[in-house]
Amino acid sequence: MRLGFQNAGGKCVFSSEFEKNAQNTYFNNHGDYPFGDITKIPSECIPDHDVLVAGFPCQPFSHAGLKLGIDDTRGTLFYDIARILEVKRPSVAVLENVKGLISHDGGYTLHVILKTLSRIGYRCNIPQDIIFNGTPAQIQKIAKSMVLKSCDFGIPQNRQRIFIVLWKNPAHVFFEYPAPTGLSTRVGDILEENPSEKFTISDRLWSGHQLRKKRNEKNGKGFGFGLVTADSLYTNTLSARYYKDGSEILIAQEGQNPRKLTPREAARLQGFPDEFIPNESNIQAWKQFGNSVTVNVVCALAKRIKRQLLN
Repeated sequence: MRLGFQNAGGKCVFSSEFEKNAQNTYFNNHGDYPFGDITKIPSECIPDHDVLVAGFPCQPFSHAGLKLGIDDTRGTLFYDIARILEVKRPSVAVLENVKGLISHDGGYTLHVILKTLSRIGYRCNIPQDIIFNGTPAQIQKIAKSMVLKSCDFGIPQNRQRIFIVLWKNPAHVFFEYPAPTGLSTRVGDILEENPSEKFTISDRLWSGHQLRKKRNEKNGKGFGFGLVTADSLYTNTLSARYYKDGSEILIAQEGQNPRKLTPREAARLQGFPDEFIPNESNIQAWKQFGNSVTVNVVCALAKRIKRQLLN
């Protein structure tokens, strides 16, 4: 998120991350440590800012909610985002999440989030009347237009994420989400020329992947592993569990078993520049890039926000 906004001319004034390995990677690249657990940081201690940018886990809310306002969300990380917005009142907020947020808990989770944000004075492209009086299906239909794909922004990864862009009322404007760039993508563009043999998976693991795929197909399940070549247009979504077996993205190799992505390739698959220093642990690097967002997508979003802020 930071790189995407910096590439659009933004300056980071505060960041929060409590996982020590992610903190170290952040320091090695940005020169400062992010603050720790956001739940323990009073909103008043956070510097003033124009744009709040945050991702949060997709957690269910109590079905007794939709009545108490921000307290409906207490006990979740979203609650801390809402309390910061309530106190600091930035002009814009960008909330990122998995595409599944739209359908999570039958649409109830998204409904609570949007009602909470509306009550504290923020507006998005979904009309207030629909948020307060419409059905989850109506909200979901419009929310789908907030989903951006990495492969639409020059990155060969089929990653879909929702970005809820919110404007402080009464300065609310209808936000024009960035359109696909039209750039062609190719997996070979992010591959290293001479990856180490240690990234080639073992006979046992390769056999296990193949057996699982056959079993899943027999049971009517589609996924077993994702195998791509240099000429593939894009990969499956890189996830934080990639370090376990690499099943979602395997690179075909002539005459031998497929291999996992290298950490540098995982970085490129998220739009990170080659100057970016991955964590020295491959496991941690894979986790962190799987948990990240695609820099190109965030940069395109940030440029649109900047343009509308300045107009």
